[in-house]
Amino acid sequence: MPNTKTADVPHLGGITAAYQTSGPIDKSKPTLILVNSFTTSSELYRDALVNKELTSVMNLVAIELLGHGQTRAPKSEHWTYWDTAIMNLQVMEKLGVDKAFVLGTSQGGWITVRMALLAPEKILGIVPLGTSLDFESERSRALGCWSCLAPLESSITGEFSSDKPTPEFVPSKQYSNFLIDIGFGTDCPTDVREYWVREIEKNYEGDEGRRRIRMAAINLRDRDGLHLRVGDVVCPVLWLHGTDDVVYTVANAKEEIVLFKKSPDARLEVVQGGKHFLSASHPKEVNAYVVQFVKKYGK
Repeated sequence: MPNTKTADVPHLGGITAAYQTSGPIDKSKPTLILVNSFTTSSELYRDALVNKELTSVMNLVAIELLGHGQTRAPKSEHWTYWDTAIMNLQVMEKLGVDKAFVLGTSQGGWITVRMALLAPEKILGIVPLGTSLDFESERSRALGCWSCLAPLESSITGEFSSDKPTPEFVPSKQYSNFLIDIGFGTDCPTDVREYWVREIEKNYEGDEGRRRIRMAAINLRDRDGLHLRVGDVVCPVLWLHGTDDVVYTVANAKEEIVLFKKSPDARLEVVQGGKHFLSASHPKEVNAYVVQFVKKYGK
């Protein structure tokens, strides 16, 4: 990733946070922070970072979560999604971005909410894509959301665990193809599939990579829910969700969008045929919604 930069921030005793931008920060334009999905990287937004429809209106900064891409926390092997939200806010400060919008895919969606809760004065609006605000509950499964408890535990205690150093480790192609199938769709083009298999293997190679992917999986499986917190979000919310999302359902999104009681404008827009990685499957629709949202609330 030749465009990846890093910022050293103090959380957790020191984090080197990796990110990509659409260019130098232009203070005359609003900024949109982009947060990637589980075990992908800022490369999930590589097309957005060079899309003139977006970059003519806003600065884009794609920050890689703890445990993802090239972000490293050498002094702490344990962290949560709250830690990533704090890290992102510190990266904003490091870049001189006083206020921003935040867009996040899947796990990135609940990072957007955490950032809005932790620093309401800094977040102008949030755009969750294909996400859920619940923990891995029976409620969400009754609404058709995936059941990840057993599969993730199997990976955490199996492929991602070892009592001995694993210098040759890379995630299995079975794992990578599973992630690609649920995110991009089983009909994902061959070149895209091959690219992401390589990207996942590169980001999680060796013993250190295995430990990071294990902790990323633990974070996902055992995360806390946000249902009793989202009512404190005070910024506008634009939730985008695809009808063909095989991880989290539109039915779940419809129940959760109404929990943003204090938001001045919380709405759900459903994208026909949209996959779990919605900005990848339907960039035109997502970009149009985002531009409209940022223009409305970025003044």
